Amino acid sequence: MPAVLEISGLNIQRGSTKILRSIDWRVEAGQHWVILGPNGCGKTSLLKAVTGYLSPSSGRLAVLGRVYGETDWRELRLKIGIVTSALAISIPPAEPAVETVVSGRYAQLDLWKQPTRADLSAARRLLGQVGAAHVEGREWIFLSQGERQRILIARALMARPRILILDEPCAGLDPIAREEFLRFVDALAQSRRGPSLVLVTHHVEEIMPAFSHAMLLKAGSVHAAGVKRAVLRSRGLSEAFGAPMTLRTVAGRYRAAVGAASKISFKKRFISAQDRRAAEGL
Repeated sequence: MPAVLEISGLNIQRGSTKILRSIDWRVEAGQHWVILGPNGCGKTSLLKAVTGYLSPSSGRLAVLGRVYGETDWRELRLKIGIVTSALAISIPPAEPAVETVVSGRYAQLDLWKQPTRADLSAARRLLGQVGAAHVEGREWIFLSQGERQRILIARALMARPRILILDEPCAGLDPIAREEFLRFVDALAQSRRGPSLVLVTHHVEEIMPAFSHAMLLKAGSVHAAGVKRAVLRSRGLSEAFGAPMTLRTVAGRYRAAVGAASKISFKKRFISAQDRRAAEGL
């Protein structure tokens, strides 16, 4: 059985800037990954490559055994769900939540197709699954940030993806909404029929117990990757983020204490992040 996602020797370069260097990554069915790293380390570029929006300079990228460059990536993209704040600005303010969910089946934003009865039934089932059945008819503009994140997850699940990417999904959530959302993500990860999850975050506090594997990115390269308990250690985090960090666990959740980074280290990271964003056209 092919891996859900398999990347080998992936390089992305724009001009003289090397954005990603020799990335190797394999996600098996049933695994749930978290990707951590400082600003400018290449997280966004990696997500764009996986979803087919940023072409590699070299290397191999395959989803469910189908290789990028040899397959119609528009079709394969339906197997890769993504929840990101970048989608929110493209959703019409007056669109009802149930139609936003339906749009995921057709990989559309601003649904123009008339939903079928089966579409609406499936969307309502997913709204119930993500705990948002009560906002079915509510327009996007009147949804809270927490409700919007749940709607976007339901939207991504409409296409029955094999992998679901959560790109900093807790940004903008208050502490209570964040904890409620993270408990939902943990339950989704434990679902037998659910997709493999990939959580991209800066915060170890958002890593729920159901996540099994972790990857640390640093300056466009994989600093460490593998089973979560082996990767998430104080030394590795300190090296990846360029500052002293002490990692501990409390009731199955991670907590990190951060020491002071040197001014030189901060300046290097800031300039590096600027160069990387410029190369990506962000």
